[in-house]
Amino acid sequence: QVQLVESGGGLVQAGDSLRLSCSASGRTFSNYGMGWFRQAPGKEREFVATITGSGSTTRYADSVKGRFIISRDNAKNTLYLQMNSLKTDDTAVYYCAVTRAIYGFGVGTDNYAYWGQGTQVTVSS
Repeated sequence: QVQLVESGGGLVQAGDSLRLSCSASGRTFSNYGMGWFRQAPGKEREFVATITGSGSTTRYADSVKGRFIISRDNAKNTLYLQMNSLKTDDTAVYYCAVTRAIYGFGVGTDNYAYWGQGTQVTVSS
């Protein structure tokens, strides 16, 4: 059974940094893409960043490009999101996810079959 557990969220001030982690278990993830999504109150879940199974290719939403860095450690089955220069607009619940298809990669939520429970990130002004 695939299980994803996010951690690292919290309350920070604008301009601060946070690093989110997503610990994965239940299968070998090195052949699957993984991604981060977020959902703010009253809004739909939106794409943040994604990375291929090998970690060689990444893609970011325009709103976080240049500020966030996605990475993974396949030996530890862990996905990361380094968030720098945080803005109040980054406030949301952040979710990690694993692609449905082997060697999958994409920005749409329908590309992902497994989701974590989410971790809250709150950025104050």
